[in-house]
Amino acid sequence: VSSTPGNVVQILRERGLLQDIAGEGLEQAAANGPLTLYLGFDPTADSLHLGSLLGLIVLRWFQKCGHKVIALVGGATGRVGDPSGRSLERPVLSEAEIDGNVAGIRRNIESFLRPEAGSSPSVINNLDWLGGISFLDFLRDVGRFSRVNIMLSRDSVKSRLGREEGISFTEFTYQLLQGYDFLHLNQHHGVRLQVGGSDQMGNILTGLDLIRRCSDAGADSCFGLCFPLLTRTDGTKMGKSAEGAVWLAPEKLSPFKFYQYLLGSVPDTDVIKFLRMLTFLPLADIASLEGSMGSAEYKPNTAQRLLAEEVTRMVHGEEGLQQALKATEALAPGKRTQLDAAALEAIAEDAPTATLPREQVVGAPLADIIAATGMQPSKGAAKRMIKGGGVRMNNEKVAEETQTVTEEDLIEGRLLLLATGKKNKLVLRIE
Repeated sequence: VSSTPGNVVQILRERGLLQDIAGEGLEQAAANGPLTLYLGFDPTADSLHLGSLLGLIVLRWFQKCGHKVIALVGGATGRVGDPSGRSLERPVLSEAEIDGNVAGIRRNIESFLRPEAGSSPSVINNLDWLGGISFLDFLRDVGRFSRVNIMLSRDSVKSRLGREEGISFTEFTYQLLQGYDFLHLNQHHGVRLQVGGSDQMGNILTGLDLIRRCSDAGADSCFGLCFPLLTRTDGTKMGKSAEGAVWLAPEKLSPFKFYQYLLGSVPDTDVIKFLRMLTFLPLADIASLEGSMGSAEYKPNTAQRLLAEEVTRMVHGEEGLQQALKATEALAPGKRTQLDAAALEAIAEDAPTATLPREQVVGAPLADIIAATGMQPSKGAAKRMIKGGGVRMNNEKVAEETQTVTEEDLIEGRLLLLATGKKNKLVLRIE
C-alpha cells in the first residue's frame, strides 16, 4: 500500500486501533507536521507473536502518514519484567537468553517496518542508555522526581497488592525504567509520542510525568496513545493456538500454520473487525465485503480467506503466502495441485508421515508402499483401492494396480504425497 495521506489519529480511530489518548491536542499535532514516536517491545521470547502485530501495524500507519517511528527493544527492561497484565512475576532470563531474544525480535521488526515514503524506521535497544546508569545516579536523576502515591495507583501495581504474592520492588520500579525511556528519547531523539497496548497506559503516564518534572520542553507537547488488545467478541485473546503462541518468526511457526490459524480461528462475528485492524485494505472495500456476507451469493469463509492472505503476506512475504496456499491446496480433499518439497514439508506436521528407505520405494509397486506405510491393511486391499480409483500419488489419480514408483515421481528426490480416499493423506519421506 502506498503512502496514505490524512490524519493518522483519525485513521486509527476509524479502524478500531485507538483506545485511549494521554495529553490534549495529539490529533492537531499530528496534522501540523511529522511526529517522532516510539513503541517498546520487551524480549520475553525470541519472536513477536500475533498480538504484537497490532503494535507494528499502528507504527506502519504512522509511517504511511509521514511520521518517524522508532521501535525500542527492551534489552534493559527485559531484565526486570513488566508487571502489566501479570498475576505473577515473570521468570528471570539469563543475559544470553535476553540477547538472543533481542536479536530475534529485531529481525521481526526490521522485516515488517520497511522504509516507506522516505521514512526509515529506527530499531534501538534501551540497554544502550540504561545499562550504564548506576543505581545511585538513577535515584538522583529519576527517583527523586517520582511520587510513590502515583506509582501505587497504577493498575499494574494495584492488581498485585491485594494478592498474597504481592509485587517485588524490581517489578514495582519497572514503570520508572519505561518512563525514563520516554524521557531519554524525548531529550535525545525528539520523541513526542509513546504508543502502547491498552495495558501500558500507566507506564506511559509515568513517562509523561517525568518529562513534565525533568524536561525544559515540558509534557504539554508530548502524548501517549494506546491501542486495544487483540481480542474476539467473547473477550478471549487472539494469538493462542493449541500449540501455544502464534509466532511471527517462520522458524517458530511455518507460514502454512500461520495462515491456517487465521483461516480457521476467526468467526464471522469478528472477521470484519480484524480486517479493519490487521490489514491495510480500504475501509470501503471491507464495508462492501461485510454487506455481502448476508447474501445468498456469499461463499462461506471468503472474508476469513482474505484476512489470512493479507496478514500472511504482510508477515511472511509473497513467497511465504504462496507456500501456505500450496500446502493448503495439497491437503484439500481431491485437489490437484502442483507440489514442491516446501509445500509438503509445511503440511508434514498436520498430515500423517512415514519414512521408508529409497530401495523400498524406487522401483517398488505403489500398492506395496501403501501397505508398508499402513495406509491400507494389506497389498491386496491397496490394489483394490487403486482399481476402484481411490488412490492418488502427488495428487494424480493412479489407474494401474501394478504401477511402480520411479525416481521421477519423487518430489525433489525425497518426498511423495499419497492419498487413499479423499481425506486420508500421508507425506512419505524417502531416505
